[in-house]
Amino acid sequence: MSRSSGKGLSLKDKLDGNELDLSLCDLNEVPVRELAALPKATILDLSCNNLISLPSDFCSLMHLVKLDLSKNRLQQLPLDFGRLVNLQHLDLLNNRLVTLPVSFAQLKNLKWLDLKDNPLDPVLAKVAGDCLDEKQCKQAAVKVLQHMKAIQSEQDRQRQRKLQAEREMEKKREAEQRAKEAQERELRKREKAEEKERRRREYDAQKAAKQDMEKKTKKETVHTRKPASSSRPPQPPRHKPSWSRSVLRVLLFVLFCILCTLAACKLTELQHQPLCISVNTLYKDVVAALQNHKTLQNMLQHNSQQ
Repeated sequence: MSRSSGKGLSLKDKLDGNELDLSLCDLNEVPVRELAALPKATILDLSCNNLISLPSDFCSLMHLVKLDLSKNRLQQLPLDFGRLVNLQHLDLLNNRLVTLPVSFAQLKNLKWLDLKDNPLDPVLAKVAGDCLDEKQCKQAAVKVLQHMKAIQSEQDRQRQRKLQAEREMEKKREAEQRAKEAQERELRKREKAEEKERRRREYDAQKAAKQDMEKKTKKETVHTRKPASSSRPPQPPRHKPSWSRSVLRVLLFVLFCILCTLAACKLTELQHQPLCISVNTLYKDVVAALQNHKTLQNMLQHNSQQ
C-alpha cells in the first residue's frame, strides 16, 4: 500500500505509551480502522499532513483525549464531530475552516482550543480570539463552546418553531379537510332531502290523479245507472212508531210492577214488613174508594130511572 494513504504505516511502531504521532507522514486520509484498533492511543498527532477532510467514521474514535490536526488543508469537520465527547485538547491551527459543526457544542470536556490561521467567519473569529498562550487557548475553548451552544439552542428553537408551524399547518389542513367533508356531507344530505321531497311530490301527484280518475269513473257509473233506478216502483214509507204506544208500554210496565208488589206483600212473609204494611193499607184505601165510587154510581142511576 502507498505511504500517502497511511495504511502502509505500522501504527503500533509509532505508539509511545498513550501517544500516537502520525505527523509529517504525508497522509491524504486518516487510517480510522487502524486507529480504532488502538484504544490506548488517547493522544493523536495528525499535524503537517495533506488532509482535506475527515471521514464520518473518524468520530467513532471516542477514546481520543488530545487531537492535533494543525497545518492540514481541512475545509470542514464532520457534522457529528461532537461525538468525541472525551476530547480535552484540540489544535486546528492553520487549516481552511470557515465554520464549525453545531455538534461541536457537545464537546463538554474541551479545555483547550486553537483556531488561529483559519478563514473563520468573522463572528466565530471574534469569539475564538487569539490563542497566543495557554490562557487564551483555554478561554477560546470556553467561549467557542458557549457560542456553539447558543447556535445549537437557536437552531433547536428554530426547529421547534418550524415543527410547531408544521403541526399548526397540519392541524389547519385537517380542520379544512374536516370542514370540507362536513360540507360535502351536508350537500349530500340536502340533495337526498331534495330527492326525497321530489319523490314525495310525484307520489302525491300520482295519488291525486288516481283519486280524480276514480271520482270520474264513479260519476260516469252513477250517470249510467240512474234510468234503471228510476224505473223501480216507489216503496211505501215506513211508519215510525207513535209516542202514544211508548207511553202505553210504560204504563203497562208500571202496572205490572205494582201487581207484583201487591202479590208479594199479600202472599209472602214480607206482608209484615213496614213497606208491605204501607202498601196493603194503600191498597185497602184504593179498593174502598172504588167501592164508594161504584155505590154512588148505582144511586145516581137509580134516581135517574125514577
